[in-house]
Amino acid sequence: MSIRVLVVEDSAVVREFLNYILNSDPAIRVIATAHNGAEALQLAEKLKPDVITMDISMPGMDGYEATRRIMETHPVPIVIVSVSVDPKQVATTFRALEAGALAAARKPVGIGHPEYEQTANALIQTVKLMSEVKVVKRWPMQRKKEAPPTQSGIAGVRDLGSIDTGIVAMGASTGGPPVLQTILSSLPKDFPAPVLVVQHISPGFIQGFANSLAHYCKLPVRIPVGGESLEPANVYLAPDGVHMGVGAGGRVVLTGGPPENGMRPSISYLFRSVAGAFGAKSVGVLLTGMGKDGAEGLKSMREKGAITIAQDESSCVVFGMPAEAIQICAATHVLSPDAIAATLAQISRR
Repeated sequence: MSIRVLVVEDSAVVREFLNYILNSDPAIRVIATAHNGAEALQLAEKLKPDVITMDISMPGMDGYEATRRIMETHPVPIVIVSVSVDPKQVATTFRALEAGALAAARKPVGIGHPEYEQTANALIQTVKLMSEVKVVKRWPMQRKKEAPPTQSGIAGVRDLGSIDTGIVAMGASTGGPPVLQTILSSLPKDFPAPVLVVQHISPGFIQGFANSLAHYCKLPVRIPVGGESLEPANVYLAPDGVHMGVGAGGRVVLTGGPPENGMRPSISYLFRSVAGAFGAKSVGVLLTGMGKDGAEGLKSMREKGAITIAQDESSCVVFGMPAEAIQICAATHVLSPDAIAATLAQISRR
């Protein structure tokens, strides 16, 4: 059976262009189009598509509001299709991801453009992957705070306040941006370690994600350059298209080596690097995401004596990466996002 897609886009020309691209793949069928959010809401209820591609800037109900309402009423995997270089659209895109959209994809460039094949294929692959995700009604905007973490059943919880933590490494994929926001926004401005983050995201969106996180976080959020020294109380996001790790003297290493688990940047690359440089003085956190990137890297951190945390199944949009880590005994804790935040907060109370 083909993947049934609803295309939401206010420009008639772009609607036809997206139809052409998506229908060019035999596994996908565009079943309808909508020119604004209100029409998208009606068609989502009536047609129950497998995936919705959602424009952001539209007259009347925009893509954020349409996403929020669809995820509250008739949840569908939603892919935001945006012009990633427009700061306003990027900001609204991340609000839509907070509201329950699964992924953001760059709006494909024209057929004569050198990057046409790359951007068109990226959209097709994103739609195919997101069609496999089973979505539920979105989390309430105000989640009740959970109790501090208790024993997870995989290993006894150790008190992070009693160990010398030199670095925190985190990795996420599908569903990651709002979870990272929950965790990182809870860290105090005097957090005594640098936090390195790999978030799998479409090219062109990482700066917008940094800006979005910075709006909520007490810590500065930065995209590092190779060779710079890591500083406590800073969040470092891996740049597009390169692996990020840690080298001698606690400096950032960026490399264009081969992808790992199909990804560059790779979470496993980061975790392995941190295991080698910091060993037991590190914390690794593997969050929601499709596939298995990060699992083996987290195991290498655990084998060096680090605290290793996997997000629990009930709070994951996709349990793939954490499940893989749990299966190979890479995690010392299995916790919800709020419990992860509470655990990391112990470092500041050392």
